[in-house]
Amino acid sequence: MIDRRCFLGVLAVTAIVPFSGAQPPVKVYRIGYIQTATPDEQAHLTKAFEDALRELGYAEGRNIVFERRFASGKQERLPELAAELVKLDVDVIVTGANPVIAAVKKATTTIPVVMAASRDPVGSGFIASLARPEGNITGLTSDPSPEFHGKRLELLKAAVPRATRAALLWNPVPPSAQTYRKIVEDAALKLGMTVQVVEVRGRDEFEGAFSAIVRGRADAVVVDSDPVFFTARSQIVQLAMKHQLPAVYQAREFVEIGGLMSYGDNVAHRFRRAAVYVDKILQGTKPGELPVEQATKFEFVLNLKTARQLGLALPPSILLRTDDVIQ
Repeated sequence: MIDRRCFLGVLAVTAIVPFSGAQPPVKVYRIGYIQTATPDEQAHLTKAFEDALRELGYAEGRNIVFERRFASGKQERLPELAAELVKLDVDVIVTGANPVIAAVKKATTTIPVVMAASRDPVGSGFIASLARPEGNITGLTSDPSPEFHGKRLELLKAAVPRATRAALLWNPVPPSAQTYRKIVEDAALKLGMTVQVVEVRGRDEFEGAFSAIVRGRADAVVVDSDPVFFTARSQIVQLAMKHQLPAVYQAREFVEIGGLMSYGDNVAHRFRRAAVYVDKILQGTKPGELPVEQATKFEFVLNLKTARQLGLALPPSILLRTDDVIQ
């Protein structure tokens, strides 16, 4: 039997000597997140990324801290925002599309960068190759080949057989822009159509662009893949409907808010996959050793309500080709 003095002595020693099984402090990682859009325009993609990180065992306030930066559609702010993240010495930076990647690439050559959305990252000079990016940048790319962009016009023509003149809403700034323009023009030639190319470089140019499309008597519109267009998708869809123009877009997000149709990969899925890259980098893998993942699955999404509003009698064949129909 232990007397009272011995028992108190044991308690005193226990209070002084740390418990040998105590857990070490949890490592807290700082994640930079930078996008061209506004927080609201990007909300579902930000959520997809952060949900995927949570499923991998990361929780904000416990083992990760987010440093979120949004340019709100003003690309000229991207260098400043990228510099802020570099100054904070974040552990990894997750980017949006090419303008963001370019700004971050200029700001750092050492902090790991994960591209959640990129277009021709080799041709744009972001990485050495898809298989072995080298440097500090890796992630995902959305376009497996330039020919992919002609497919949108083919689907639009199938949905609107009467269309003979298509307008291409196109941003000439990206490095590969001329290639994509030619792909669409070649596809139009094969379909017996003509193309009216309408340049748009910023959000304040869409009203004028659609006025030019109407003056050019286009029957339909192809909206090229571009971050400027994606972030301004609500404005573009509204203008297309205002002028009763059937249009094909780069992603389902356009169709979900009233656009006619889209053909492309799932953008939210790319942001979820970006979380996997972040996890690997935080576990010690060098970004230059992680192959860039190409999109392999593409979805054709159609909005039947919009088709009715446009007075389109869609051929049964086009309905059979859809992956998702919004009623």
